[in-house]
Amino acid sequence: MERTSSIRRKATARQRKGEVMIAGEQLRLRLHDGKLIKDRRYHLRTYPNCFVAQELIDWLVSHKEAPDRATAVRLMQHLMDHDILHHVCDKRPRFKDAKLLYRFRKDDGTFPFNREVKIFARGQRLYEHLIGDKKSILQLREEHGVAYQRSFPGGQLIDWLLQNGEAESRRRGLELCRALQEHGIIQHVAKKYEFFDSGLLYQFCINFRCRRRLSELLRESEQDDDKVSTQEDSRGDSPSVRHKSSPQEGDNAFQSVRVSKDLTSVTGGRRGSSNSAQLQSSGFPLLVQLSSSSVRCNPESGELLRRHFTCEELFAPGAPLIKKVLTVIGDALGWGFVVRGMAPCYVQAVDPESPSAASGVKVRQFVCQVNGQCVLYLNYRTVTRLVMTGPRTIVLEVLEPLE
Repeated sequence: MERTSSIRRKATARQRKGEVMIAGEQLRLRLHDGKLIKDRRYHLRTYPNCFVAQELIDWLVSHKEAPDRATAVRLMQHLMDHDILHHVCDKRPRFKDAKLLYRFRKDDGTFPFNREVKIFARGQRLYEHLIGDKKSILQLREEHGVAYQRSFPGGQLIDWLLQNGEAESRRRGLELCRALQEHGIIQHVAKKYEFFDSGLLYQFCINFRCRRRLSELLRESEQDDDKVSTQEDSRGDSPSVRHKSSPQEGDNAFQSVRVSKDLTSVTGGRRGSSNSAQLQSSGFPLLVQLSSSSVRCNPESGELLRRHFTCEELFAPGAPLIKKVLTVIGDALGWGFVVRGMAPCYVQAVDPESPSAASGVKVRQFVCQVNGQCVLYLNYRTVTRLVMTGPRTIVLEVLEPLE
């Protein structure tokens, strides 16, 4: 058990580092497109493919990548700490908001291609290949009665590696897959097993095509995740606000939620359902997590829950609930709704001006499926992760209390 926990912690740390690498590469390409990276001359010497720190800070603030210049400097320092960019002469270990020249290490060939980076790049290449394959092994599959989007049996992935020349033998293929798991690139769908050449199902942990928000990565790196996870999971129903706020408004754009009367109690049997829906990748920014005191309810959404409801109660005969299928197309600010609870999850709050409100998402709706995947028995962390790593357009199946 301790060994498994240690492996998970290491995989999580490596996965976060991988997310920073992706975010840095996406930023580098955007800066090249915006002509901020170019050859520059200083003291009779030409420095190729570099940028002026002050100009980059201007760009980050104007493009809403950072709320202010101080935060933008911290974001760039975060990239420097991960060896993604550096001062052109390596004389300044700290990023400064000044007329100094910096450069991405990928642009001058100094990026440290160690084993960890090589495995991450290999995983990204395999992901792109599998996603682009018309007969991809990434499909909707079930394990122990739970459906998982874009999952694959371990044995089939090794078969695919052999067929496409990615591995010389099954033993080499197994070694590669275990290395991908150790580096947080793939995982068992229920996070219970190491990688085996068998029928066990696995998934990619990282959506390489999803656009990363630098500010979100910085926030995650600065918080004590283990402590937060312990505190929230011990309560069982602690709120997880997954709404991307406007950089112009900040956290103060939301008001506190008030909890009032209980939902009608229902009891009875159990039923689960799952439909097939393709999960498409898109370059869409990650969500920002706000505190529970910074959420605003939809005025006509009704009141929140006072007690936990089981999945059996939701599907009891005669339960005062109606099933709805809602399609939410995210905008530049995200989707705008909050989920809470351990199983089942329910909508805690909705931003009245968000795409979710326009699509019919309301407070007190129980979330049954996300993009065809049954989420009744998943906690809010897993559900929000499905939304965050999925496409811009999400299809929600919900149960709404009858008025």
